[in-house]
Amino acid sequence: MIKYSKLLPIFGTALLLVACKSAPKLDVATTSKSEPVPVSAPVQAPAPVAASMVAKVVVPDHLNPNSSLSKNRSVFFDYDDFSVKKEFSSLVENHAKYASANSKLAVKVEGNTDERGGREYNLALGQKRAEAVVRAMKIYGAKDAQLEAVSYGSEKPAALGHDESSWAQNRRVDIGYQSK
Repeated sequence: MIKYSKLLPIFGTALLLVACKSAPKLDVATTSKSEPVPVSAPVQAPAPVAASMVAKVVVPDHLNPNSSLSKNRSVFFDYDDFSVKKEFSSLVENHAKYASANSKLAVKVEGNTDERGGREYNLALGQKRAEAVVRAMKIYGAKDAQLEAVSYGSEKPAALGHDESSWAQNRRVDIGYQSK
């Protein structure tokens, strides 16, 4: 009996809340076709909505998956080459200007290669690719202290195939951002 006496206030409160939740019914009259028609139901304008107390969240471009900065982070290279192609100069420029404008960000420039070649050779080639992109970013205004060039060689492939289209996707530099 003691157990039920402790639960009685909880059930009473729940019953009260459910009863208060129901919507008020309107007085209706019926026409000859048995359609409900509201009787003396005045039309009221909706109550004004209070301004939201939630602060607007601003997502920086490097974290926003829909921004062009986030969608375009890779610079691709030809086989056995580490020179930045002209077609990627605007991409490098955009990232460099963004880094320059956001001095508290660190930029990690990650060089990658395809699977062909020895481990040491691929690490060296990936490093040269990363350093080439770092040099280009410095030309466009990025600060040396923000930039870090690293090489993963063939350790982080973007495509797992063993054909030219997969290898072309793996010969790249990825530009990533971190807080300092």
